[in-house]
Amino acid sequence: MTVRQDIHSSGIPVLCLSCEARHRGVCGALDPDHLVGLAKTSSRHKIEPGVELVADAEAVDSYSNMLSGVVKLTKCLSDGRQQIVGLRFAPDFLGRPFKVKSTINVEAATSVSLCSFPKAAFERIMKASPELEHRLLKQTLNELDEALERMVTLGCKTAPEKVASFLLMIAQNMDSSIDPAARSACFDLPLTRADISDFLGLTNETVSRQLTRLRADGVIRIENKRHVTVESMSRLEQRCGGRGARQPAFE
Repeated sequence: MTVRQDIHSSGIPVLCLSCEARHRGVCGALDPDHLVGLAKTSSRHKIEPGVELVADAEAVDSYSNMLSGVVKLTKCLSDGRQQIVGLRFAPDFLGRPFKVKSTINVEAATSVSLCSFPKAAFERIMKASPELEHRLLKQTLNELDEALERMVTLGCKTAPEKVASFLLMIAQNMDSSIDPAARSACFDLPLTRADISDFLGLTNETVSRQLTRLRADGVIRIENKRHVTVESMSRLEQRCGGRGARQPAFE
């Protein structure tokens, strides 16, 4: 680990200087000493799409900051049926502090880059840093808000509103450089059609029809089945039947 010690970085590790997890994620709550201490135990690695990061009921021995990519959170029933219960984007924190075992499956939906650190090291720093606990509490509350919004989407919204809400959420989270007030956005769909259907509680055919409808109406363009250009963010939001976008993790 390389540490720069100058008036600008104050001893902050070089890899952390431009890291989104430090600027917009939980590491932004750490003072330089705690950040250096955590960085000494951390490791960066890339995960290919489809690789399981954590299994349901698996013992938890590490946590991670997402540096890039998208992961999906799933629950499986005894007969093999799966439900995608959430998505996580960079720079989200992956893990449930003080939890002995995972209660969900965590799988890479796209290529994912992670910065991981031992559970014990992170929890020691967490006990010594009230601001870090505050950040994690804010993320937990945001995740609760997302769960409530998802209940509304699944229970009340029509199929067109569900698909539009999904696209709006992806557009505002796939690229941190996208301005919420931007008029357009481009991204690759992180989920297959089957996963989108599972996430929204729709059939594959219904999802395809709604995407075709949005494309015919000039709200989006789709290339190579995965690359989406949102021609008008405001028009897309109007199709959502209310706010369907995920709010930033931290302000």
